[in-house]
Amino acid sequence: MIVATRWSFLAALLALACARIAGAQFAAPSAVVRTAPAAPARGSVVWLEVEDDQSRNDQARLTGVEGDAAGEPLHFEAAERGFIALLGIPLEGDDTLTIGLRLTRQGRPDSTIVRLVVRNPSYPRERLKVPPRMVEYDSATRVRVESELERAREVSRRSHQTPRLWSLPLTLPRASRITSAFGGAREYNGQVTSRHTGTDFAGAVGTPVGAAARGVVRLVADFYLAGRAVYLDHGAGLVTGYFHLSQTDVAEGDTVAAGQRIGAVGRTGRVTGPHLHWIMRYGTISVDPMTLVELGRERTEATYVSP
Repeated sequence: MIVATRWSFLAALLALACARIAGAQFAAPSAVVRTAPAAPARGSVVWLEVEDDQSRNDQARLTGVEGDAAGEPLHFEAAERGFIALLGIPLEGDDTLTIGLRLTRQGRPDSTIVRLVVRNPSYPRERLKVPPRMVEYDSATRVRVESELERAREVSRRSHQTPRLWSLPLTLPRASRITSAFGGAREYNGQVTSRHTGTDFAGAVGTPVGAAARGVVRLVADFYLAGRAVYLDHGAGLVTGYFHLSQTDVAEGDTVAAGQRIGAVGRTGRVTGPHLHWIMRYGTISVDPMTLVELGRERTEATYVSP
């Protein structure tokens, strides 16, 4: 159960954070919609705030908000000034993102659409050499890879049914340097086959990997491309994954705390050397995990309080 004072505190901190990072503001027909940061990029996560238009006296008070964007539901939570949610922006797509909002005003439905302009940052191209079998699949391998991708997508879809377990700031899974950032084009053996939809951390085989936030272990598997992998469901649409592990220290169904060891760095799957590949998804949308790390740093540890 969430008490009212908790959300008052949340709203105050959100307002303070928006003062530090100027959020984009939209004059929607029946509400004010703000985002922070102001110029979000493809493949990022942002805060979305919806509140009453104080300049209008001809409408009932806003009592509920639901919404969706890029095919994923938004999980709004009440705050003193309105409602807030996390929004995932796809890495690929148009330069505008359409956000559909369904508002409730003291029992009466209302709706509005917001179109958010997003930046398309430039990403580097990486050229990697791996065994040919990791690029050119036979029919059996192709079936296996697609099956494994579907298992991962099911974790992402299921996360919308899990209550929010995470809070900010996130805990980095490794206290080591980043060797490859999110978003770059990956060229394997002279072929562009994918975008890099995660963040790579350096590490020797056997060094620890921790959970980024509280969550439920939904999937522990040995995948063709990801190698030994752990997927955590943090609730309210948020999922993280930890790939290429040498070992896993958790079981499906476990609830883990932020920072808890879940495995160790390895070189399993499609790799050129030992490292941790850390992914984040909002629903089925791959997003840069470091963007939520940065939001947490800007907004202090209590901005999104623990449930």
